[in-house]
Amino acid sequence: MTVINTDSPTNLTPEAVVEQLRAVRSQIGEATPITPEQREAMRWIAKLSHEIVQSSVNMIDFSTNVQQALGRPSSDVRGLQDANTRWSAVEDELRSLLQAVSGTNFARRHQLALISAQAYSIGTQLVRDPANAALMPHVREIKRLRGLARRSKPAQEPQPPAHDKTS
Repeated sequence: MTVINTDSPTNLTPEAVVEQLRAVRSQIGEATPITPEQREAMRWIAKLSHEIVQSSVNMIDFSTNVQQALGRPSSDVRGLQDANTRWSAVEDELRSLLQAVSGTNFARRHQLALISAQAYSIGTQLVRDPANAALMPHVREIKRLRGLARRSKPAQEPQPPAHDKTS
């Protein structure tokens, strides 16, 4: 097991994080994505409560007849249950990491948008002075792009209702 030193945190570049995530992914043999259709097909049975699963595993432990009918020894089922619990912790940690990275990126986008709005505002003030005429193409381009961004997509024409021709 690799121990990560958390005493002296190193700020990784985004590229280094991607590289490390890909390395970890390549070392996880069982991480196979499933399609939304597969997930939907499995959903109803996978939603069984923990208590039902636990009681079923206890029954498998208790009865060799059940183990034989399943074709699985109880130790295999307990191992699968243990792996599920341990990998759920990984899933929670990854979800938390994704939320942290996503939130930080959102804050960056907000900061960039605010800086952009301020720069545009400053530029529009500066171009009023002929000494700053070189800024005019930039201000015009930003104004054009802002206008395009405000436009809504053209609404589709409503389809006339189908009439019953039996009347």
